[in-house]
Amino acid sequence: MCGPIVNSLCPTGSNTIATHNCYAIGNGQRENMSKLIPTTLKIEAELSGTLIRRYKRFLADIELEDGSELTVHCPNPGSMTGTKSPGSPVRCSTHDNPKRKLRHTLEMIRVGRTWVGLHAAKANAIAKRALEANAYAPFAGYEKIESEVTVPEGSRFDFRLSGHPTRDEPCWIEVKSVTLCNSRRAMFPDAITTRGRRHLEHLIERKKLGERAALLYIVQRADADSVEPADDIDPEYGAVLRKAAAADVEIHALGARISGDRARLDRVLPVLL
Repeated sequence: MCGPIVNSLCPTGSNTIATHNCYAIGNGQRENMSKLIPTTLKIEAELSGTLIRRYKRFLADIELEDGSELTVHCPNPGSMTGTKSPGSPVRCSTHDNPKRKLRHTLEMIRVGRTWVGLHAAKANAIAKRALEANAYAPFAGYEKIESEVTVPEGSRFDFRLSGHPTRDEPCWIEVKSVTLCNSRRAMFPDAITTRGRRHLEHLIERKKLGERAALLYIVQRADADSVEPADDIDPEYGAVLRKAAAADVEIHALGARISGDRARLDRVLPVLL
């Protein structure tokens, strides 16, 4: 039986991937993890422009096709390393809610020839759609899907799955949106994340109690072939991630292809530890 899972492949050491395909579910059982039914999430992003600047974390100025400038909401709390170059094409959604201060939201940016999804909540939305459709084999078969559930340790995890026909314990899932990529390797985080480390520690605690605990990276760009911790940005996060994997917290990664009007979750990616 393989040790702690790293997506569809078992880890053998730093920056290496085992050659056998397995999924550790306890009691010596294994099941194929490579099965992913493509899942699509529609994105309303009809407003086109180019990025002028991103600033104050949640704001961005863009230039529209007619030359006018517009301030939009930026829904990405990270540093957006590699995805905030001035002059890059962007697409924004439009909202008519009178309670909003800004009518438009920055949804995606083009890096080279690749559209990158910037809206962190879209990662959760497409993950939930995949869970509801039983589209990804490791999380299929659960009758109940709860969102934003708080555990006694204090973290609020994105999903709690229960009601599996052959498993009594619940499954906790924390989703992380990934946008940073270098040389076809996606990396997380793009900024120091105390919250991300805390989530991992609390997933470890859930696992110690005999429950399933999983981290799910959603890579919102099509030019990544793998995922790994960004040790040069947050080495402490990388250390805790490896600690979690050694404690049998499941580490999964799925890749989404972003186009002008949708995100299509269509690839299982290996995680390099």
